[in-house]
Amino acid sequence: MSIKRWFTIVLVVLVGIFLLAFSNYPQGDELQRIRAFSRPLEFDYVSWTINALSTKLVQVALGAAETLPPDEQSQLVLDYLDLINEIDQAERRLNEIYADPEILNPEFASRLLRQQLTNLYTQRELLGPVVESILQGQISEVVADLGLTVGGQPLPPVLFHSTPLPTALIVSPRDVIKQLHNISLEPDIHVDQRSTIEDHIDQELDVSSLIVDVGGIGVYPTMITETSNINFLTEVIAHEWIHNFLSLRPLGLNYFTSPELRTMNETAAALAGKEIGRAVMERFYPELLPPPPAPEEPTEPGEQPAPPEFDFRDEMRKTRLTVDQLLAEGKVEESEAYMEAQRQVLWEHGYRIRKLNQAYFAFYGAYADEPGGAAGEDPVGQAVRDLYADSDSLASFLKTIAWMTSFDELLASLNPDVD
Repeated sequence: MSIKRWFTIVLVVLVGIFLLAFSNYPQGDELQRIRAFSRPLEFDYVSWTINALSTKLVQVALGAAETLPPDEQSQLVLDYLDLINEIDQAERRLNEIYADPEILNPEFASRLLRQQLTNLYTQRELLGPVVESILQGQISEVVADLGLTVGGQPLPPVLFHSTPLPTALIVSPRDVIKQLHNISLEPDIHVDQRSTIEDHIDQELDVSSLIVDVGGIGVYPTMITETSNINFLTEVIAHEWIHNFLSLRPLGLNYFTSPELRTMNETAAALAGKEIGRAVMERFYPELLPPPPAPEEPTEPGEQPAPPEFDFRDEMRKTRLTVDQLLAEGKVEESEAYMEAQRQVLWEHGYRIRKLNQAYFAFYGAYADEPGGAAGEDPVGQAVRDLYADSDSLASFLKTIAWMTSFDELLASLNPDVD
């Protein structure tokens, strides 16, 4: 085994131990009261991380993906994603068989389909580790090209594992939008169970809670949802690696210190994830890049412009602004009634949001890489976007924001002449 590979193995173990030490929940009376409802369903990060690190160390030691030419590596990734799509379709058909009231013996009717799924699962188990190694290598190459390395290597090394992801129990006060707690629960909690947990917490503590699904989690190795969408996959892998990158620096270490720092972390990761993900697509999968948005067609003189289409981000921005105003006036019940009315409007336009409340905005509002949306007019997201736009490169942006420990530092960097 090469010295480089041994060094990577040692580094992976050290980083994994370091980041795992920060995965414990902070203590507090309110949190313990919440956990009275959530504790039986809480996700076991320690066991997951130990198992994932073991898998990754074997991958690094074997280096199986390195024996394939680059074009064959990319094709293997695409073949694997086709396999994931085939599994998804087969699982949906299986669910339909068991839900169809006209099928009296679903076990017999699904026997061939279940055998097919068994074979597909075996293929996934064999190919998954190799494909993960390929994507890790491709993203590492792009990260190195962008100047985000130490001694020519990403720090920490890019490692991820596709897995069923924990859900996130988000808790906010009712009188202000602010994430108080984020507790990871087991994957695939049914909607009725989610609603029951939320109702109990809300009634017991007079708070706003919501259990949400996530696309990735920045532990080490990072946890990435299983998907057949290569554009989404590369972006999420990069996004979560940026959290690893920041976790070894002050901004990431202070993620939970304040809502402003959380938004700075998430917005920086979202911006960087998009840039890195697109660079990976351009280099390794150019034929699958999404097309650029079509330009608006000019209207002829005297022609009436077409009525605007429903804009989800703009509608959500308006909703957030109205809710913030109502809460600032102490109108908590009015704000909650308004959010439910807006949820129904969104539902009518095809956006299947189960619950729109303070916890919803507290969670999604931190992802402010684009104007508007659930963040409303939050100045933190705009400041991060301004720093990103003013930076000479992604590396310059990240190396600047990574060492910040407050929103005031971010504002000072944008206005250096202001005392």
